[in-house]
Amino acid sequence: MPLTRRTMIAFGTASLLLPHIAKAQDRQLTPDAVFYDPDAPVLGNLEGDVSIAEYFDYQCPYCKAGHPDLMDVVTTDGNVRLVLKDWPILSAASIYASQLGLGAVDLGVYDAVNHALMQTTGRLSEDVVDTAVATVVEPEAALQAYRDNRSTWDALLKRNQQQAAAFGFGGTPAFVIGTTIYAGGLDRQALENAIAAARKA
Repeated sequence: MPLTRRTMIAFGTASLLLPHIAKAQDRQLTPDAVFYDPDAPVLGNLEGDVSIAEYFDYQCPYCKAGHPDLMDVVTTDGNVRLVLKDWPILSAASIYASQLGLGAVDLGVYDAVNHALMQTTGRLSEDVVDTAVATVVEPEAALQAYRDNRSTWDALLKRNQQQAAAFGFGGTPAFVIGTTIYAGGLDRQALENAIAAARKA
């Protein structure tokens, strides 16, 4: 689905039909809001010519299965900004994982913690999350960092939820690449094709 300023604003308007995301229209669903949220973690080339926003859940097996290809494509391309949109919708453990992941931003180890959490297998629990995070940093330190900046991170998670709902995403993963929305997983070739299409747009 083409994503232009007009269609993004239209999505924001349509979201008013859903009471729990009515506030989304207050800020409008613009490209800047999606790709340049000042609090959203960004990997890859910060000055890249193509931006990818991934809405993901650490519990989601499809997110985890696609993560190696996504990171490899971003690294190999060398000119892609990857904006990580935590959208913990599958379980309480998803929320806990997002909290530790976002806390890791303030500790300067988000990339490594994100990777460790994406490598987990099976259903998440707090113990599984702690074990994964502990390969990088003390889980309690990450959780405390989240708590110390809770208003910022809770607001970011709320914005991510509002955007995902306004786009009509039914689950994770979901992507916005350039001016196009992709609901569902993308394999390596699909990612490369989407990036190429974004450059031609």
